[in-house]
Amino acid sequence: MNRFTHITPADIKDNLFERIGHDWMLVTAKNPETGKFNTMTASWGGTGILWNKPVAFIFIRPQRYTFDFIEAGEELTLSFFGDDQKMALQLCGRVSGRDHDKIAETGLTPVEDDSTVTFAEAKLVLRCKKLYADFLKEDAFIDTSLVGRDYPMKDFHKMYVCEITDVLKH
Repeated sequence: MNRFTHITPADIKDNLFERIGHDWMLVTAKNPETGKFNTMTASWGGTGILWNKPVAFIFIRPQRYTFDFIEAGEELTLSFFGDDQKMALQLCGRVSGRDHDKIAETGLTPVEDDSTVTFAEAKLVLRCKKLYADFLKEDAFIDTSLVGRDYPMKDFHKMYVCEITDVLKH
């Protein structure tokens, strides 16, 4: 894909706590039937080892437009950027692809292959394949204060555990 070099998940030197929680990421998925894609900004998620595989896990609310794209396909990307793209990530988190052409408005350059999309401006990309998905459940919360604080409308996120199949770095 473009000017990226491939590295292994173990070779990632970035602080992913900082990248996800502070710098944010774009979660991008492509509908394999239509070839269309959508992206959204996310700041909840993580990485690790599960089922003897390198994985990433993300959380998406069902009302997000990107949710339908994630549901439609088997793969997605998590793209991380430099500070120069912070405004683009803010826009992708603030407006919906249902109503806006986020790519045109941000000026990001899509880089597509058969099943995934990322952006030429990304500094780090995790290409992922879905392994497991389920909605967070109210009765499973041990700290019930989180439900009232983060889910007053009971619109629980769906959690996706995804195998990291490739890592691209600029």
